[in-house]
Amino acid sequence: MRKLQYVFMALAALCFAIPAFADGGTSTINLVPIGAGIGMALAAGLCGLGQGKATASATEALARNPGARAGIMLFLVLGLAFMESLTLFTLVIVFAVVANAK
Repeated sequence: MRKLQYVFMALAALCFAIPAFADGGTSTINLVPIGAGIGMALAAGLCGLGQGKATASATEALARNPGARAGIMLFLVLGLAFMESLTLFTLVIVFAVVANAK
């Protein structure tokens, strides 16, 4: 876990160092697409983790009480739809931000 923390710290330092190594004769660097990509990656990754946890919990609940299948499946599908919609909203926001940044 400690090594992963060092990797992320090094990547963060490199991302912030990009403007420092920029060529003096060129215009400023547009970091909006990079930030939008990182935001979308975080949203998609955390959505996947949440969906995996929800599916695992629903599977465990079905194993414990098979008679409650209809109610469990209803809430599972509803929860998965809400999680996926958050990622889609993030995608729409990313498109809007990147289109306005040009």
